[in-house]
Amino acid sequence: MEPIIAIVLALIGYALGSAKLINQGNEALVERLGRYHRKLKPGLNFIVPLVDQIVMEDTTREQVLDIKPQNVITKDSVYLEVDAILYWRIRDIEKSFYAIDDLQGGLAQLATTTLREIIAQNTLEETNVSRSDMHRGILDLLNPITTEWGVEILRLDIQSINPPESVRKSMEEERAAEIKKRALISEAEGERQAAIKKAEGTRTSMQIIAEALRTHPESREILRYLVAQDYVEASQKLGESNNAKIVFVDPANSTEMFQELIAESVTHEGNNKTGNGST
Repeated sequence: MEPIIAIVLALIGYALGSAKLINQGNEALVERLGRYHRKLKPGLNFIVPLVDQIVMEDTTREQVLDIKPQNVITKDSVYLEVDAILYWRIRDIEKSFYAIDDLQGGLAQLATTTLREIIAQNTLEETNVSRSDMHRGILDLLNPITTEWGVEILRLDIQSINPPESVRKSMEEERAAEIKKRALISEAEGERQAAIKKAEGTRTSMQIIAEALRTHPESREILRYLVAQDYVEASQKLGESNNAKIVFVDPANSTEMFQELIAESVTHEGNNKTGNGST
């Protein structure tokens, strides 16, 4: 019985030693006698104990690599501190293990060098505005190299771009000046529109008054009364000011100019209608 028990125990030990469970999202590399043998997929796998050895197990899911803040210089000679994050994924686990010794270190160095190169080709303004174009340019430079390492670069996000304090202050002043400029333009445009509306309203009022006087001559006395009333109210408001100088004018005489203006409007309105009728 003892040899049988020994054999059974040996078989159990062999089974336990040969069975390898790979989690979902991971892959593993097996070497046989020191040479690459095969790749293990997720699930239950069997290897030959003492002959086969798992030398690497890694995830094929997306991974994140934080790029430490880097001091770079732009095309217009402005020093910046740039912080970025690299998103990548292993596509070929065999290449990622055998093609490069320190994969993450190599990715960090390559991303840093490429980031500096791209920013050096842009001015400070272009760096702040065209980040999406920079991201695409960085990917176009990184992926042809990392493909040889069995890695795909998914994206590189620039988290922050920090210029020196003097540059930041100048940029803030420039933005403030631009905001003030837009506000002044909007205010001027509003005043222009208001002046146009007021002029159109005055013209319409004059046309209505002219038409009323032409069709109802008896309305002239009412108009004189309204003009005199407006004159009195305006004089009262002017008198409320401590620095105002009040000059009294006879309201009856002050309406002469307005009467002439009304007469011209009536004549102009009549000429327009006569011209339209003859046509």
